[in-house]
Amino acid sequence: MSIFPADRTPSVYLDAAQALQNVGDPDALREMLVMMQDLLTRDVAQIAELMKQSDFPAAQHLLHALKGCMPIFCTSELCEELAGIELLAKSQNAAASAPVYDLLRPKLELLRTEISLHLAQFKGN
Repeated sequence: MSIFPADRTPSVYLDAAQALQNVGDPDALREMLVMMQDLLTRDVAQIAELMKQSDFPAAQHLLHALKGCMPIFCTSELCEELAGIELLAKSQNAAASAPVYDLLRPKLELLRTEISLHLAQFKGN
């Protein structure tokens, strides 16, 4: 079965074609997308909460983990934005990362939604 169902929904941040090229196997890609979806579900809100508590080292740790796996799945612009925030979170001006992350968070949530919609197209096949 193809990773691209005929009725697939266009995505803003998920780059399924590039992801398939990076991974090489549609079944492995689906499994990795599920893991990415779980990671986003777990970490996006937690990062915001850690920043709210001024625990920038813990937030930076989670941002670093996301930064490591996102280039497989999504647009370079989103990856670059996340990398910039991760760098800021580990700088001497870490508090400045919180408002910037607040702007990124909806994009990460949209990526999670795009992954969910993409995966839902395979259910029942």
